[in-house]
Amino acid sequence: MSGRIIQFGTSRFLQAHVDLFVHEAREQGQQAGPITVVQASGSAARAGRVAAFGAPGGYPVIIRGMQSGVPVERQVSVTSIDRGLSAIRDWDTLVRLFVEDASYVVSNMGDTGYDIAESDRGPALLSGTVPASFPGKLTALLHHRWKAGGHMLTVLPCELINRNGHVLQQAVLDLAAEAGAADAFLTWLRDGVIWADTLVDRIVSEPLEPIGAVAEPYAIWVIERRPGLVPPCHHPSIVLADDLQPFERLKLHILNLGHTVLADIWQREARPAGETVREILADPAIRARLDVLYANEVLPGFAARGMAAEAAPYVAATMDRFLNPFLDHRIADIAQNHPTKVARRIGAFLEWSGRAGASPVLDGVVAGA
Repeated sequence: MSGRIIQFGTSRFLQAHVDLFVHEAREQGQQAGPITVVQASGSAARAGRVAAFGAPGGYPVIIRGMQSGVPVERQVSVTSIDRGLSAIRDWDTLVRLFVEDASYVVSNMGDTGYDIAESDRGPALLSGTVPASFPGKLTALLHHRWKAGGHMLTVLPCELINRNGHVLQQAVLDLAAEAGAADAFLTWLRDGVIWADTLVDRIVSEPLEPIGAVAEPYAIWVIERRPGLVPPCHHPSIVLADDLQPFERLKLHILNLGHTVLADIWQREARPAGETVREILADPAIRARLDVLYANEVLPGFAARGMAAEAAPYVAATMDRFLNPFLDHRIADIAQNHPTKVARRIGAFLEWSGRAGASPVLDGVVAGA
């Protein structure tokens, strides 16, 4: 058994995140990967991208942005991927690799990636035909692996879904049960597969053709510990944690909260329609307001929950990300669904930190939403 990773999803995010991490680990001599990228959707528009994976010279990832207040730019040729497959056209090859050679499954299937096609419900799922949905495909592949002896496998979903590992495991268990699978297979899905919840974060701002990406310097992949779990490689951006919640709080109540505060200012003060995060913060008065907000209202809230040491450097990293000179993040996009975002990013912070009524700016944003 190798350390092969079967990756579902051809997104530029994974190209500049997991795939880059594995490449850098291999460059340091680690036995990590290789990666097989699987196009799960069958989209003809992405056929060229699938064919480009595994090219001998790899593909480019350009890292551009601010790091510790200093502009950085570097380019990496990522060679951790050895082939691309289409789940529709190359199903038999995928089954063989999944059964014989895989140690990890990674996925990034988008907001609707866990939706289940009705055709995948029932005994036909395990009949040998190619299932329609990602959870259906994963269930069928795991069933093939179990029938062949059931070597241990680790599943590391990267979708932006709370408790993504738990949700995906439950979807697979439900589909297997609906298909009439043996109780022994259901037991193996619970005990013979490691399903980890993860949190990912990196802004990947631009695709390159046919594959490759432009990304910011900041990146993190937090994997919640499970018994027997070993990460696919060791990398400074990969963090094993007993609990994802502190990392989720930092992202939601510092990065996302800051975005929503800027969107609130943008709406209330009728600022330019196409203004970006970087442009609004080029206004010294707005920058000062955000700095004061973080210092006087956000950091004390984290301190009240014993997270002062984690929050202060995260605020500094967030400002680097906001000021990225290569990223045009339109505030109009951030302002979509503003009341819902205010409730989740700001209202929930005030409740969690116990600072409702003691945070004038944030209380005002909540009151006006």
